[in-house]
Amino acid sequence: MKTLQHVALVTGANHGIGAAIAERLAADGIAVVISFLAIDEPDDPGIPGTLAENHRRDASAVLSRITAEGGRAIAVSGDLADAAIIPALFHAAEKAFGPVDVLVNNATASLRDSFRAGETDWMGRLLSPVTADTFDRQFGVDARAGALLIAEFAGRLQARGGDWGRIVSLTSGGERGFPQEVSYGAAKAAIVNYTQSASLELSRFNVTANALHPPVTDTGWVTDAVRTAVAGNDAFFDVAEPHEVADVVAFLVSPAGRRVTGNVIRMG
Repeated sequence: MKTLQHVALVTGANHGIGAAIAERLAADGIAVVISFLAIDEPDDPGIPGTLAENHRRDASAVLSRITAEGGRAIAVSGDLADAAIIPALFHAAEKAFGPVDVLVNNATASLRDSFRAGETDWMGRLLSPVTADTFDRQFGVDARAGALLIAEFAGRLQARGGDWGRIVSLTSGGERGFPQEVSYGAAKAAIVNYTQSASLELSRFNVTANALHPPVTDTGWVTDAVRTAVAGNDAFFDVAEPHEVADVVAFLVSPAGRRVTGNVIRMG
């Protein structure tokens, strides 16, 4: 049922979880701005070809699926590591649809760096040593861009006298870090903290802010070995599909989620 009349900015929405979120919100009547960056990854024997192909995609297929179902969406390409893209995304949204009142921080640099240089991870993917470059790239997208997106969202909301908003930030890792993806885990911890701060500082404007920790989700990287590992881990039901994560985001954005804020919601 298309009852909501809002505008959402979803980052990293050309494939996987981001695409599923964009499509679900559009189906719920929300106009969607798809932020994306198509990347061509270097060869890595541990990365399935499907994932590499997904990373090279633009947003045309997602746009086509949304519009075919009667939804409203535009796509804007840009590297979130460039701070100038942040206001540009909001300008594009306002020109096409109106002010952004739903922000989904989904994009990630998704680097694999480690303090044990020269090794591969358990899937056979190449690991880089932790360097200034790996830190800057991972934190630039996952932490700094996320913080700047929230700041832009909040600033514009206050400037127009807004009194409703939703922020959802995707996270991963845990309290003891993320071995073999250490900068990724640290950057995700940072965006969780920014999001929780936003839940307190923006509550007077009727804005909720939550972090969502998906389970192992098949976005093109899941192999038979991963499925076997998940089946033997009591922390998970099974390997999730992107639309299942989108369902939770849709709930948080909906009227039913109006009192859910300041949480890290972990899916099983």
